[in-house]
Amino acid sequence: MVEVASKKTLYLANPYGFSSQQREGPLAALTAALEALGVEVWEPFARNNQVDRAESGWAYRIGQADLGDVRAADGLFAVVNGCPPDEGVMVELGMAIAWDKPVFLFRDDFRRCTDSEAYPLNLMVFTGLPEFGWQACWYTSVAEIGDPDKALVRWLKDGTRL
Repeated sequence: MVEVASKKTLYLANPYGFSSQQREGPLAALTAALEALGVEVWEPFARNNQVDRAESGWAYRIGQADLGDVRAADGLFAVVNGCPPDEGVMVELGMAIAWDKPVFLFRDDFRRCTDSEAYPLNLMVFTGLPEFGWQACWYTSVAEIGDPDKALVRWLKDGTRL
């Protein structure tokens, strides 16, 4: 576990909560890897999805709760799999970028979906990362999450942002 000055909160933007198989597989693995670093993971499906979908306005309430969590979290870890990545994740990522939050991107999907030679996804996904060294904020496996040379561990340890 990384020695963290004070426990930081990390919003885990992801599309995995829509499927029980993905909740039990990749979502559980990502959450465990992040928690092993000493961060408090705010996973939106676990936090804000316990509403009665038979009640009018349920979708609005979930959206507002997620928006509040992105705003209140110290940083955002976004799963950007897919071509294109999940729309909800992209909105949450955009909010985090607009609020100048530290952003970390996870993609274990090998497909490229971009016109850019520099980035594997639409260039706007990378606007919350530094121009040079953005790769330190880019994760391609769960095993990389604890890498002390990557941006997440450095940020958790001493608040350093690239």
